[in-house]
Amino acid sequence: MSEENTEEAPPELGDPANKTILIVDDDESILDLMEHIIKKEGFKVERAEDGQQAVQKAGSVQPDLIVLDFMLPGLGGFEVIRELQGSETGTIPILVITGRRIDRQTIEMIKQESNVKEYIEKPVRPAALGWTIHRILKTRPPDMNRIVDRGPAGGGW
Repeated sequence: MSEENTEEAPPELGDPANKTILIVDDDESILDLMEHIIKKEGFKVERAEDGQQAVQKAGSVQPDLIVLDFMLPGLGGFEVIRELQGSETGTIPILVITGRRIDRQTIEMIKQESNVKEYIEKPVRPAALGWTIHRILKTRPPDMNRIVDRGPAGGGW
């Protein structure tokens, strides 16, 4: 019997066009911005403007990822996370985004939730949002050779 290389090749990165992202934020201008960024990365996008709508759309659309603003009126981010866990939506990964400073202990508590995969504070850099989503979903960015940050700290000076 010969010794063959039984190591599996690394899994191929998926096509973002086959993935749907549900973005949830109560600020329409932020929804517009995130939708633009995420569509530019090649994903399909659904939107929700509050926690209740997020839970409803998650159930009907079954997105591949939810980008969830933590500070929502009514049903807040933590309630949405818990509500989604209690149904067929419990395995949908969630990327939590917030503009409010939250202490380290609360951040760690949020990250302990089974469906929360990442936590980002606003303002969110477009490149960071795109790469984080691709990493969570194991998808291929549309242009892997693009310049990630064109700002003064990006080393392009």
